[in-house]
Amino acid sequence: MNTFKIEFFRLYDRKIASGELKFSDLGISKEEFTRLCTEQQFLFTEEKVMDLCKKMNLTKEETKKLTEACKK
Repeated sequence: MNTFKIEFFRLYDRKIASGELKFSDLGISKEEFTRLCTEQQFLFTEEKVMDLCKKMNLTKEETKKLTEACKK
C-alpha cells in the first residue's frame, strides 16, 4: 500500500475523531479524496501536501513523516 496514504489516513482519522478537523477544512475536493481512497498510486503535489500539513495543524515531526512518505 502507498506509504503516503497510510500516513495521511493515520493522521486524518485521529484528527477527525477528536473533532480537531472537518473534511471541509482540508480544501480538497471529494474527487481528490475519492482518488486518494481508491487509486493505489495517487499522490498530491508537494505543494498540496504542505498545504494539507498546515490545514491539519501537524507538528514538525508529523509534517516530516507525511512529506517523506509522499516521496516514496
